[in-house]
Formats: sequence, structure tokens, C-alpha cells
Amino acid sequence: MVQPVKVSDGELYTLQLPSTMESISRLENLVEEISERYHVSEDTFANMMTCLNEALINAIVHGNQSDPNKKVYINAEVTDSKKIVWTVADEGPGFDYNNIPDPTAPENLEKLTGRGVFIIKHLADQFIFNARGNEVELHFKI
Repeated sequence: MVQPVKVSDGELYTLQLPSTMESISRLENLVEEISERYHVSEDTFANMMTCLNEALINAIVHGNQSDPNKKVYINAEVTDSKKIVWTVADEGPGFDYNNIPDPTAPENLEKLTGRGVFIIKHLADQFIFNARGNEVELHFKI
């Protein structure tokens, strides 16, 4: 269980995870804890879980190149205004999120990668990349 820190408009949960696939279960546990504590609907829970899995895998594989010595930093701020803002940041160089191939284009349909940002864009209420492209903020109304 991750203990929250009281912030001005709610509570903040923080994880620092090594860049290994085993870290996924720690994030999933946090999503479940927060969802239970704040009575998140099943639909929002499913959207959060899907988006956060995608963001974490992208951070591990693409951002940190699966280097277990590099960390992925995750914050979840639950606000009194019934919103959860998740932040996922890696130690990688970032990427140009404005030039991602469209995974629905015919030439990309059979590719095994390239759908994470597309999924996040469609399931989160709002998403914001930092300028460098190594941090994404995901907003969900609860």
C-alpha cells in the first residue's frame, strides 16, 4: 500500500519503479487501491488501467530502453474536485509526440507496436506531454 501525502487540493501518491516488466504489477496495485478508496466507476477504472499500462510500458521500453537502473516516476494526484491526474515520467531522451504514425493507417495495421499513444488519446479525459516528450499527464474524472 502506498501512503498518500496531503496536498492543498487532495492527496498525492508516488511510485519510483525500476524499468522492468515486473513494475507493472506495482502500478496495477496502486490503480486498484486508489479506485477502491475513491469509488471509481468500472469504466473509468478500466480506462485508467489500460492507459497507465500503456504509458508505463512505453516509459520502460522506449524511454528507458529497458535499463533496470533507470527509473519510471509515477504520481497520482486525487483532487477534491473529483479528478485523478496521473503523471508518468521516464529518464529517457523523450520523443516527438506530434509525429507518431497513425496506427489505423493501412500500412500500420499489422505492426505490433505503435498503438499506445493512440489508446491513451482515446481513453483518457485529457492527456498532456511535456515539451521533451518523456512525461505524460493523464486526467480522469471520477
